[in-house]
Amino acid sequence: MSKTDSVAASYLESLTRHQALFETMETYHPQVMQLLEVCHSALQAGGKVVWFGNGGSAADAQHLAAEFVVRYKLERGPLASIALTTDTSILTAHSNDYHFDTVFERQVQALCKPEDLVIGLTTSGTSANINLALAAANEIGAYTVALTGRDGGKVKDIAKLPIIIKDDETARIQEAHMFIGHWLCEAIDMVVAGQK
Repeated sequence: MSKTDSVAASYLESLTRHQALFETMETYHPQVMQLLEVCHSALQAGGKVVWFGNGGSAADAQHLAAEFVVRYKLERGPLASIALTTDTSILTAHSNDYHFDTVFERQVQALCKPEDLVIGLTTSGTSANINLALAAANEIGAYTVALTGRDGGKVKDIAKLPIIIKDDETARIQEAHMFIGHWLCEAIDMVVAGQK
């Protein structure tokens, strides 16, 4: 097989793996309905949705916070949401002065309240900075969700609602997380529009 053929085949192989995972997504329906319920409750109570992750998951956190604040599809007012991955001064000062493991925990302690929904994205479930932040949110009394993968790692025992994408490939897990995140944006839009 030539290099060109190998590259062409890799596209189809990636698509096959994506499709195989997405054939299982229906099994997460009860969990995402619970996610919608706690998200709606947090917003109704005057809370906000707080997102954070590392690397690609950091980008996903920022993306989803933006969908809440700006809009997804429907015209509606802004919804309170922040990503803890966007303030470079906080991220670098904390990591320099203390430790990167506590970079999100510190922000949760400073910014979160019991009415909030706190969502950590970690494909492995073993990211110390995600797990410590979710534990801190639990102590505050906020509702905690982990979008994770593989076997759920340690985070499955920390988050009140762990949604574990049972796959071992980081890219596929992240694709599933964004599918859930985008569906949540769509569903929240529908619920908010229905209230008017």
